[in-house]
Amino acid sequence: MGLGQGSSPAFGTADLSNCEREQIHLAASIQPYGAFLLLRETDGVIVQASARAGPFLGLAGDLLGRPVKTLGGDLWSAIRPWLGANIDAIPVAVRCHLGDPTQPFTALLHHPRGGGLAIELERAGPPQNVASQIEQAIQAFLDTSSIQGLCDEAARIFEDLTGYDRVMVYRFDEAGHGQVFSETKKPDLEAFLGNRYPSTDIPQIARRLYEQNRVRLLADIHYQPEPLEPRISPFTGEDLDMSLCFLRSVSPIHTQYLKNMGVGATLVVSLMVGGKLWGLISCHHYSPRFMPFEMRSVCELLAEVIGTRITALESFAQGQAELSVRRLEQRMVECISRDGDWRSALFDSARSLLLPLNATGAALLFEGQILATGDVPATEHIRDIGRWLEPKIAEGVFATASLSAEDASFAPLTGVASGVVATRICGEASDMLIWFRNERVRTVTWGGNPFQKVSTSDDPMELSPRRSFAQWHQVVEGTCEPWSVADLTAARLIGASVTDVIVQFRSVRILIAQDQLEQVRRQVQSSDQHVVVADAQGRILEANPAFAALLGGNGRPLRSLDELPYCFTDPQEAQRKLQVLRGSRQVWRGEVELENARGECKPLLVRADPVMSTPDRVLGFVLLFTDLTERKEADAARRRFQEGILQSHRKPKAPIQSQSDLASQTLLSSVIENAQLAALEITDGSDTAAMPNLLESVRASVARTAEVLDQLSLAPEDAEGRSGDAP
Repeated sequence: MGLGQGSSPAFGTADLSNCEREQIHLAASIQPYGAFLLLRETDGVIVQASARAGPFLGLAGDLLGRPVKTLGGDLWSAIRPWLGANIDAIPVAVRCHLGDPTQPFTALLHHPRGGGLAIELERAGPPQNVASQIEQAIQAFLDTSSIQGLCDEAARIFEDLTGYDRVMVYRFDEAGHGQVFSETKKPDLEAFLGNRYPSTDIPQIARRLYEQNRVRLLADIHYQPEPLEPRISPFTGEDLDMSLCFLRSVSPIHTQYLKNMGVGATLVVSLMVGGKLWGLISCHHYSPRFMPFEMRSVCELLAEVIGTRITALESFAQGQAELSVRRLEQRMVECISRDGDWRSALFDSARSLLLPLNATGAALLFEGQILATGDVPATEHIRDIGRWLEPKIAEGVFATASLSAEDASFAPLTGVASGVVATRICGEASDMLIWFRNERVRTVTWGGNPFQKVSTSDDPMELSPRRSFAQWHQVVEGTCEPWSVADLTAARLIGASVTDVIVQFRSVRILIAQDQLEQVRRQVQSSDQHVVVADAQGRILEANPAFAALLGGNGRPLRSLDELPYCFTDPQEAQRKLQVLRGSRQVWRGEVELENARGECKPLLVRADPVMSTPDRVLGFVLLFTDLTERKEADAARRRFQEGILQSHRKPKAPIQSQSDLASQTLLSSVIENAQLAALEITDGSDTAAMPNLLESVRASVARTAEVLDQLSLAPEDAEGRSGDAP
């Protein structure tokens, strides 16, 4: 399904050249297992409706132009509290009765872009007593220790809850392709587990809608769309934006795609991680199957819990990488003390450098020299790769699983350098760490030939990108095992640790190698680390630009350590620490708050050491300052998260009056427990810059889950409805 040329095609008019841009949110029609009404909020008059809304609701006559309060039943009284309310992200569910005789309905309300109140009505399902199942499911998710185990549990639990013939957890990779990561199915069905599907099978516009509308139901693949009347919204003069409509019609291309697979009905639930679409829980049935709102809400609730758990597990994996990096940093410091060189810590044991990234080889390019371990290219080829990488790592870590695809001249090196990860160290563009991975020739199993763009059918109405979904095997060469997020995190952390150690080592060399002073000063000045070097008398020999930038002014530079305390908000305490450093030769480790020339305060971590030539003779002092702003913001985010979640959910919003209320509170406690565990693992494992956003995504997920959970209590104890197997 290529992008094609020209403007975005209207719903139902796309072909295989432009389906990526089909305006599927402007469907102007619905699936017929419900009714759609659009109201003018000022007077409650119906200005747009699905063609058979009246018969579906048991109401006679044309509904257009009629005030809702004249329809009978209690729909008007049910929706009046929501007129003018902010419901443009998550639809609100209310129960009502309509028809003659009146029948129970569930109404979903939201404000579409452009104005009006959209009301979608479906026949109310039977009361759902699934509280214990939900609680058991949440506990099962909490008990998993890997993403694979979590997804396997999710597939099993969704199969039990929904009764669909096949349930798949579908995961997206970095390129947008999908893979069936976990699967449960009826024994007589062909297995899809492990199959990959190209990114074009789910266009970007559809992925954005999955992020907004988290549960998507197609009850009968052979349904006849029911048009909206009038087609054009009276509020905008254009097709109604139906992004949040659960009844919205499905693209004809997608329905034909499913027909070619032999599918009769689907239920798709979004898995959101860190605010992005991580994957889908895709349920297939081979005959029509309707899922009532109550069960769809259960599915959405559980998907939010799963997304939170994935966030926690991925953060924990990154935390393990960080732990191994800290051990490596400790070894480098020990090697400096013992041997006067930090590099032996990296290369005495290949395992310590290779294992954090699961690499097969690594090389250090530093000060014109190359040190390597494991399976690596020849030295001259490493230099070629280094020169090629220099502009690519200026802004951070660079990674590729296929170096030859990036530059064909490296194709002869594929055996040992199929993939690389590189990170810059210190300030020199040519100083870097490179990790290598060997080529992994593998067979990728696709669900049908992804390169077969058009069906071979002679039928001109055939819309499917392919008719056969038999497994199609592709031998992939010239690539390595893809680098994971944890791998890239480990590379970044190792690079940062090596940079810290190098800056410290170079700072010492300023004091003990005067003949190298100019070279080392340039290297220290180009570092992003904030460094102050002083001689034994306290005269400042070097305060690099990074430190000067902290002071935030263009005034006279500091000349002595005696002037340094006045840069901090507590100069007396800083002066006392400096006196201990200079007088007793004791290291200074602690936090200070710097106040720059603009009056701005910034928290810093101080690492100050005396440099001794002999036990009784000091050469000078090295002070390193680390900006703690991100760490403080992360800590504050963690506190706000804990305080917010406890204050918001410590007590029920209303007194518990029924077993349903009690079950809701019990489930909410389980959800909060899951979120708090995720928050703990996030703060232990993620880099500080990403932590506030991750915590906010967990908090938002809990809030959304609470809203979804509230909807589960809407069904009265004596509600009647239909079974879940008929639209």
